[in-house]
Amino acid sequence: ITQTTRDILRAFRDMGFQVYEGPDVELDVYNFELLNIPPEHPARSMQDTFYIDDRLLGMRPPGASMDELPPAILRTHTSPNQIRMMRKIAPPTRLVVPGKCYRSEATDASHEAYFSQIEGLAVDKHITLADLKGTLAAFARAIFGSSRKVRFRCDYFPYVEPGVDLAIDCIVCDGSGCRACKHTGWLEIMGAGMIHPQVLVN
Repeated sequence: ITQTTRDILRAFRDMGFQVYEGPDVELDVYNFELLNIPPEHPARSMQDTFYIDDRLLGMRPPGASMDELPPAILRTHTSPNQIRMMRKIAPPTRLVVPGKCYRSEATDASHEAYFSQIEGLAVDKHITLADLKGTLAAFARAIFGSSRKVRFRCDYFPYVEPGVDLAIDCIVCDGSGCRACKHTGWLEIMGAGMIHPQVLVN
């Protein structure tokens, strides 16, 4: 995991991104609400997590009393850093944030309560979906080989619009179909998208 993280960060650094870190223990408002995931949103149940007794941590927004503390959780994704970093760094911004994530998952061959994730973010004038696709294709080829084929498909995430997933041709069977790629010839490696306008406002 450490070596893979270093390789990924190096690929993004080579494209001009800076590396930042964010907290593992996160306020619910950053993890969910400011990313267009209100309390009644179905993504809350899909990303069920571990809650922290925030009275012990002293986490509170400016001006709030200890009785008004918002819920604190172990973050379910590294996406809260979109809000945190955009509030700290004025555009133009190009950054990646590696980190641990936690979900109250029923563990199986492809799910665990702890996993590593890396969030990427670019904010500037005139950035388009074409820039995103070009950056991610360059990343995939830097990590998985220069001859890798890439595929983008529409996907949904509350904090991006439009959303896409990125897949590469299977590195086990070279796209001919096997158990690793569920006989599709493709391995999905990430979700992505243009930052949702409301998240930019937040």
